[in-house]
Amino acid sequence: MVFFQAVKPEFTIFAAIINRSNYRSMKKPAKYIFVTGGVTSSLGKGILAASLAKLLQMSGYRTTIQKLDPYLNVDPGTLNPYEHGECYVTDDGAETDLDLGHYERFLNVPTSQANNVTTGKIYETVIQRERNGEYNGKTVQVIPHITDEIKRRLSLIGDEGKYDVIISEIGGTVGDIESLPYIEAIRQFRYDYGEEHCLVIHLTLVPYLQAAGELKTKPTQHSVKSLLQSGIQPDILVCRTEHKLPMEVRTKIARFCNVTLDSVIENANASIIYEVPFLLAKEHLDVVVMRKLGMKKKTEPDFSYWKNFIATMKNPSDEVTIGLVGKYVELHDSYLSISESLTLAGPRHELKINIEWIHSEDITVENDDRLLGHLDGILVAPGFGSRGMEGKILAARYARLHKIPYLGICLGMQIAVVEFGRNVVGLADCYSTEVKEKAKNPVIYLMPSQKEVTQLGGTMRLGSYNCNLKEGSKVQLAYGEKKIQERHRHRYEFNNKFQKEFEAAGMQMVGHNPETGLVEIIELADHPFFIATQFHPEYKSTVENPHPLFIAFVKAAHVRKESLSE
Repeated sequence: MVFFQAVKPEFTIFAAIINRSNYRSMKKPAKYIFVTGGVTSSLGKGILAASLAKLLQMSGYRTTIQKLDPYLNVDPGTLNPYEHGECYVTDDGAETDLDLGHYERFLNVPTSQANNVTTGKIYETVIQRERNGEYNGKTVQVIPHITDEIKRRLSLIGDEGKYDVIISEIGGTVGDIESLPYIEAIRQFRYDYGEEHCLVIHLTLVPYLQAAGELKTKPTQHSVKSLLQSGIQPDILVCRTEHKLPMEVRTKIARFCNVTLDSVIENANASIIYEVPFLLAKEHLDVVVMRKLGMKKKTEPDFSYWKNFIATMKNPSDEVTIGLVGKYVELHDSYLSISESLTLAGPRHELKINIEWIHSEDITVENDDRLLGHLDGILVAPGFGSRGMEGKILAARYARLHKIPYLGICLGMQIAVVEFGRNVVGLADCYSTEVKEKAKNPVIYLMPSQKEVTQLGGTMRLGSYNCNLKEGSKVQLAYGEKKIQERHRHRYEFNNKFQKEFEAAGMQMVGHNPETGLVEIIELADHPFFIATQFHPEYKSTVENPHPLFIAFVKAAHVRKESLSE
């Protein structure tokens, strides 16, 4: 029996296996854990996966997480943030689901293209192979061709040999039509790879009915029944609940869902998501997982850093208020990595970060003082298109004139340039060609490499690029080094022909890409903290390594607050 026969041998170890008994006896390069969800969406599969991965990492295992998304978009790059939250970008330029941001913030390990799989990618690959004649004229079907491609994608990370454990989170809810090929692929994968090397964790809801005064297990039972109908018996049930799970409820769930009693794990609400690993550790989730997979702790987990981090978050010495100016603020997930980066930077200065979400379309000359005057810092967020642009420009102007610490990201840098060009340099009709194509002074313009691009998805300047910092600049002092690498996602850039005029007026170009000369960072010479970046620093901020620019920004905001209170 041949597995993945349409796949070239170098792609996966499975392609060379022609006998299942030999395959089952092979030494496996990694253990696989699959995380599914039931009853309802938004239960927190991503946080569960990231928390379990952290516990296994602390026990000495090299762990990574993979997100399998059932939607037909090839990636989230073309999705409106209102649809799916922010688009997260990896070092190698993948536009991915926001859960990969959680994975990196928890594990402090970069992800890659292989960590995010969508149904769009699966079908795109299969159809291209069909067009290339790689299926030898056979009828292409969901089974085996789509499921085989899903299994191949599952195997890619394991084939690298870099990880001991791979946690694959399946998006959506069990029973969704879109998720069926993934559930079937997991069923086959467990059979092919060996059940003893695979584990299925099912996250489900145990609601509390106020009228009845009790927790209800029936939704969980039906969710597990749906999985069983697809041929998968979950090994562990993680029960999301707002109330403690008494022993009689745990026993009932275990009995009717065919799992052992210690495999019913309580997942109570946490005030801070970074507490979830501790809560799951108290439930011995990592111990149960390792026992079922035949693993032993290589090291004793050291929670000291995380405990101190959380203790500082809960008991800050002071607080600052940061205004986050954007045009998608109704959905906070649109700026998830930015808000989390601010939160992660706070404990470095024993500060609580209060974020005020300010819609850029609401800012006018008449109300800017009311909306912005009380803030300790202003952050102008990324975005595309003309909507809300003038409000962002007013926010940058207010921060500049009133010496409020300012951090601009991507579009936040571009609008700071436009504002400075208009009001300080004195350039008439100063704008970005994204908004005004025929602007007389196009201080922001389409990158030359983008001029022939017609497709939208995956065609921007994406991924990690080098940047050299000007010695002695505020940015260089914040980083503590002269050469850095940061992640990008943009089509427009600063027009270098205006550089001399801007620097003469006081805006310093303090970060450049060494290969292209692209301006990556600007700062104002006569301002306590006015820094803006073309790249996205929020993509590299983690619990253990908060980004230096966010640390410096939060500190500057606190310095301003203290100076005003003296």
